[in-house]
Amino acid sequence: MSTVTIRHITKSFGNHVVLQDFNETFGDGEFITLLGPSGCGKTTMLRMIAGFEHPTSGELYIDDQLVSGGKTFLPPEKRGIGMVFQSYAVWPHMNVYENVAYPLQIRKEPKDKIREAVERVLEIVHLSQYAERLPSQLSGGQQQRVALARALVAAPKLLLLDEPLSNLDAKLRETMRFEIKEIQRRIGITVVYVTHDQTEAMAMSDRIFLINRGVVQQSGTPREIYNQPCNQFVADFLGKVDFFKGEVRDGKIVFPGMGGQSLPYSGERTGRVDVAIRPENLSIAAEGPLTGTLETCYYLGDVNDCRIRVGETLVRVTAPGWTAEEMKTGETVHLQARNLMVFPDDGLLEEMLTIQT
Repeated sequence: MSTVTIRHITKSFGNHVVLQDFNETFGDGEFITLLGPSGCGKTTMLRMIAGFEHPTSGELYIDDQLVSGGKTFLPPEKRGIGMVFQSYAVWPHMNVYENVAYPLQIRKEPKDKIREAVERVLEIVHLSQYAERLPSQLSGGQQQRVALARALVAAPKLLLLDEPLSNLDAKLRETMRFEIKEIQRRIGITVVYVTHDQTEAMAMSDRIFLINRGVVQQSGTPREIYNQPCNQFVADFLGKVDFFKGEVRDGKIVFPGMGGQSLPYSGERTGRVDVAIRPENLSIAAEGPLTGTLETCYYLGDVNDCRIRVGETLVRVTAPGWTAEEMKTGETVHLQARNLMVFPDDGLLEEMLTIQT
């Protein structure tokens, strides 16, 4: 296991600043996820940890050893890391055993030590029975586990994963998430994981670093970031959410777009605000502060995904799947709300929506 200390790292390509003032420590045995949209700087940070990129300024330590900074730069092969890329990068002419053994053969380790290490790691990734198979005889998930075994066989201090599941289908991706997390728990290795998939980040991470335009917007546990986002971008990027314009008046938030209907509010915001509400935090009830008309209801098995017209605004609500037969489009319904996320109306929402379109 290992720690990674990042001290005020900045990375620029020419005049383009890709990453600004990244300053953090990843703890021993933590599963850290760098999350964000394409081009935000997350892969660049991973490549600097790996030693494939030099920081423009700042210092990077693995444990107590300076590996990047000033005139010091330790090459990747001397950093004690294992890395898994988006492409599996397994050798097609080598069988599973040979692929996994390759890093140790390069180091000219004794054959008995190589066999012991390869057998141990194949057992960890559940590939022992496939040792003699070629990659062409394996599924995508099995090939990804070969790449993971190869990264682990030399007992690295640190495991880096760059979008390792993006080439897999949805169901296999879900299975592999839990397999990777279980392997990490079993061997206790520090992991830095890059993804743009918020579900992966939520399911696997001890801490998430959400990056946008090269700046860490927020870091924390999945629960903290999901339930207490620091701004509109974070609220929007993690999970489903709708935004509504409102104004705080006399202990409530009034929504002009909902015909002046309101929700109770006891927070510290004043004046004009942006209110974010997740669909699961709205519920259809016998009575409630919001009243609207059920326009559509999509049955998805476990949930009903509904759209309710409140004034001039469509509000998204998720209800339990078993309520499907009770839902009738065109009927008047009442809504209860909880866990409102209230932000200042500072123009960030409009800027964010402009970028998305």
